[in-house]
Amino acid sequence: MKFRLFVAATVLALAAGNAFAFHCPKDMKKIDDALAAKPNISAAQLAEVKRLRAEGEALHKQGKHQASLDALGKAEKILHIQ
Repeated sequence: MKFRLFVAATVLALAAGNAFAFHCPKDMKKIDDALAAKPNISAAQLAEVKRLRAEGEALHKQGKHQASLDALGKAEKILHIQ
């Protein structure tokens, strides 16, 4: 019984990791689309969004998906993306 519980928990943990992995590119696309629409933000905010977007992509490629989502979330907040 304990072994089945362990296997189930492991499968769920791996599935959650994969969900984060696939979520990052969607957030990057939202940011890219918002930037393409030329948002009405200051030059400093634009630079920060671009920095956070690049950081998020780099973290995603390193497999650090939660850190990637955190960086991308900050960029989305500046751009007022829901």
